[in-house]
Amino acid sequence: MGDNQKKLYRSDTDKMLCGVCGGIGEYFDVDATIVRLLWVLLTCSGPGIIAYIIAALIIPRH
Repeated sequence: MGDNQKKLYRSDTDKMLCGVCGGIGEYFDVDATIVRLLWVLLTCSGPGIIAYIIAALIIPRH
């Protein structure tokens, strides 16, 4: 049986800092700009910066 499961990676092509938002955008098939805007809103409400750093450390590069 084949492994057709999508995997989450940081993007090497669509990135501004570490490629986290670009990778999330590719995974969910949405524009990375929308993911970045949502991340900014999350950052303004509190835990966004820490969540981004953790995601950059945990999510592997593609």
